[in-house]
Amino acid sequence: MKVILGYQEVLEIVEKGYSPLEEDATKEQKVAYNENKKNDCKALCLIYQSVDNAHFEKIIGAKTSSKAWKILEKGNEGTKQLKKVRLQTICKQFKLMQMEENERVAEFFNHVFTLTNAVKSYGEKVTDLTIVEKVICTLNPKFDNIVVAIEESRNLEILKVEELEGSLEAHEQRFLERSDGKAPDQALQAQTYKKKEELVAEEEDIKEGVVIG
Repeated sequence: MKVILGYQEVLEIVEKGYSPLEEDATKEQKVAYNENKKNDCKALCLIYQSVDNAHFEKIIGAKTSSKAWKILEKGNEGTKQLKKVRLQTICKQFKLMQMEENERVAEFFNHVFTLTNAVKSYGEKVTDLTIVEKVICTLNPKFDNIVVAIEESRNLEILKVEELEGSLEAHEQRFLERSDGKAPDQALQAQTYKKKEELVAEEEDIKEGVVIG
């Protein structure tokens, strides 16, 4: 809003207001007053166009742009406090975030990007190094080997998040191919179930052999 008001050359009158016209005002003072009043109406119109319905209802009774601006500033003090609380909550979620056992790399990175983008939206800076270090520390233990390889072969300070995600997805894909496209726990369950079926079949063969004998 300040950019718009500044571009239209009415920001000063919004922030400082203008003096009322005295009864014994000179002709020059009257001309200046009329010019200020015109600019104030222009500024108030721009403010009306820049706010949503809820804020418009708060400032509809303001007679000058300066009064409307003060109402908006006062009303947004609580919003700043709310943003601070929300930022603290998001930062806490980012700090406690861990990759779930059955979570895919793409899903995990989507979660990471959602939190980091939320932090950035509140004006905080989040570097690639911060994200890379967080990801490496919170990955599932099945990625330990690839993490060690990355740490030994790459400079984490210049490693891009996209490059890390690509390396981890490639490792995950190779792992899934070896387990017939199943997640680790699913592959283990399938193997266990297959072994149980084989044992049951063997037991039935033994019983049939006993009966026949």
